Amino acid sequence: MTDPGLDEANKRIIELLQQDGRLSYASIAKIVGLSEAAVRQRVQRLLDNGVMQIVAVTDPLTLGFARQVMVGIKVEGDTRPVAKQLADFTEVDYVVLCAGGYDILAELVATDDDHLLTLLNDRIRSIPGVTATETFVYLKLEKQTYAWGTR
Repeated sequence: MTDPGLDEANKRIIELLQQDGRLSYASIAKIVGLSEAAVRQRVQRLLDNGVMQIVAVTDPLTLGFARQVMVGIKVEGDTRPVAKQLADFTEVDYVVLCAGGYDILAELVATDDDHLLTLLNDRIRSIPGVTATETFVYLKLEKQTYAWGTR
């Protein structure tokens, strides 16, 4: 693994881009005290090393998805093929293999309850190896952060 080189300047650059991903290199340079070219190189290195991504984060509930849920999934046998299959679903935005009460946690969005029922019954529970699921319906998202690694 390549050293991401997270010195104080890189941490500050990441922090600024987390606040506004459209901030110009010139603006960042003024705040951080580096040249625009140095900021451009640092950002590119952070992107190339996989330390960060610059993306648009959407709110599924404002885009026509009425349900956002976390599904705890119990699996018999190897969890990786199940996780890989879940990751291919367009409605799934998060899949993690874990230890504890569930083998896999998957976050997904659905347009309505019928869509959610179809996802659970026809698609997730029909994956070979899935033995049980428990669905946690989100009522309100109180906090979501992407500020890791800068403090």
